[in-house]
This record gives sequence, C-alpha cells and structure tokens, in this order.
Amino acid sequence: MLGGLALAAGLTALTTPVLVGLMRSGAGLAGGVTLLVLLTLHIRFVTETPVRRAGAWWIVAVQAWLTYLPLAVFGAAWTPVFALLSGALLVMAARIGSVVLVALALVCGPVVLAAPDGVMIDTAWVLAAPLLGVVEYTMVALARRIRSLTEARADVMRKAVALERRRFTRDLHDLVGHRLTVLVLKAQLVQRLVDEGDTRAGGEAKETLELLRDLSADVRAVAHGLRSSSLAAELGSARSLLESVRVRCQIKVSCRDLPGDVEEALTHALREGVTNVLRHAEARECSIQLLERDRLVRLTIRNDGVRPPRRPCDSGQWERGQGLLNLAERVSILGGWLEATSSRPGLFTFNAYVPLDN
Repeated sequence: MLGGLALAAGLTALTTPVLVGLMRSGAGLAGGVTLLVLLTLHIRFVTETPVRRAGAWWIVAVQAWLTYLPLAVFGAAWTPVFALLSGALLVMAARIGSVVLVALALVCGPVVLAAPDGVMIDTAWVLAAPLLGVVEYTMVALARRIRSLTEARADVMRKAVALERRRFTRDLHDLVGHRLTVLVLKAQLVQRLVDEGDTRAGGEAKETLELLRDLSADVRAVAHGLRSSSLAAELGSARSLLESVRVRCQIKVSCRDLPGDVEEALTHALREGVTNVLRHAEARECSIQLLERDRLVRLTIRNDGVRPPRRPCDSGQWERGQGLLNLAERVSILGGWLEATSSRPGLFTFNAYVPLDN
C-alpha cells in the first residue's frame, strides 16, 4: 500500500511538468493522449509479476519508442519522461540480471544531449533522468518487498492456525476419547454392581463422578493449551483402571527423569495402549514395561483376551484409527516409532520406541 502510494505520488510529480509544458506549447491534447498511453504501459510493466523472464520486452520497446519519437514533436516539454524509461530498464535489469540494461538505463536520457537541436531538450531533466529512474526502481522494489513480506506473514499465520487446530483436535481426541472410554466402562461396572447388590457400587459411582470432573478440567486445559502430562501419574491411573475392571496389571519401570517431550509422548502412548486394551480385548492380564537401553526408551503393553479380527484385513486389537495416527505423529517427531504384534492367539503386544537423543 505505502509503496503503491509513493509510486503514484512520484509519477504525478513527474508528469505534471510534462502536461504544463505541453499546454504551453499548444500540444496539450495530442501530448496528453500520448502521455496517457505511455503511463498505462509503464505502470502495467513496473507493477506486474512477470511469468517469463522476457515476457514484457515488448512493453519496454514500445515505451522506448514513445519516449524518443515524440521528442521531435513536443520538444523540451517531453524530456521528463526519460526518467520513466530509465526506471523501466532498471526494473527489467533486476528481473533478468543484466548489467547491460543497467548501463542503458543510466545513459538513455543523457544520450540525447548529442542531438543537433539543443532547443528540443531540457538539459536539467535529461541529466536528472537516471537519478529519477533509480528512485522509481527503489520504490517499485520496496513495494514488491513489502507485498512479499505481507504474503509470507499471512502464510505463517495460516500455518500457525492450522498447527494450533491440529494440536487441539489431536489432544482433544487423545485425552477426551480416553476419558470417555473409561467413563463408559465405569458406568457399566456401576450398573453391574448395583444389579448384583454389591456394596462397592457407591465407591465406583464416586470414582465415576471424579472422572467427570477430571474430564471437564482436561477439556479446559486442552482448549487453552495448558495440558501437561505426567507419566508416573498415568501409570498409576492405568493400574487402577485396569484392576477396577478385573484385569490383573503388572508394571515394571526401569528409567526415571525422562525429558519432558519424551515423557509426554510416552504418556500418550500409554493412554492409547490402555484404551485399546479396554476397547478391543477381553483381557484378564496386562503387563506394562518402561525400559531404557542404549539411549532408547521402550514402552511395552502386553495383554491377553484379544478378540478375533472382524475382517481378514484387520489386525485384531489394534485398529488404524485416529488415535494411532495421532500417536504415530507424536513419536515420529521425536524420531521414534510404533510396533504392534500378536505373538500367539489371544496375546497382543504394543511397543512404542522413543530415542533420548533426538
């Protein structure tokens, strides 16, 4: 915007003396039409974004013709337009990287001083043409630079918005989806205990209510990007949850004080793995191991009770859903990877590997 306004102001300041001189010489109409055509071509050339390196040569050629030829008709009043030709040549020189065009831009005005009829030339304007051309080129280059930076900034903002949207949907799915799965299981357990007249129903109902409160707090934290994960807390939660639905859980941890990003990725992996045990298996036993060897941390979740696949192409317990895609994205950023295998019928093993040096 500012570059365009500066260019418009410069062209106005340059063409006003031309129009005044043409009016004084009695060639106002013809000179005005010629100047309008020249300005139209010039503005189109200096403001366009060239697709091909030599795509606008014809505009420069016509502008040169409209600069030199009318000089014989309109005389000294026409000499300020040499600044326009000088600016156009500098713009073209910058586009194709030509030193020859720079030299032509600097001499296109002063060269007419060699004309035999000096009355036809305004010496001051001719000598000033190269300087005015440089000024115009600087304004054009500045305007393009500003436009380029504006577009780059808008692109960065669009990418930032997309990344934030991706973070929000990923965290919402990974965290809230897990909480909802737990709540459904808890509600089913409470209903079964109530039907059986078990005194544990009241305690389970209280835990369900606490889970609902945690879910509300988690949603607010995700919305504000304040969610922080604790692997130790998630391990305790996983044991408590699995045992509450009568799954025997064994946990073995041999590494402590993990980097924050590694701990967060493994926390999500643990949460996703436990969720899949609860959703897609009728497990009776589940073991969770967190081991480190050669600067590589491995989280292993192994469970029995895997249901047979519904379709031949399915992998049984582990379905390639949004949770797996989110988790694969998280660990791949850290240079890690996932593995899921069935070692024997009904037994499923999920591994998440994350290097400490990433």
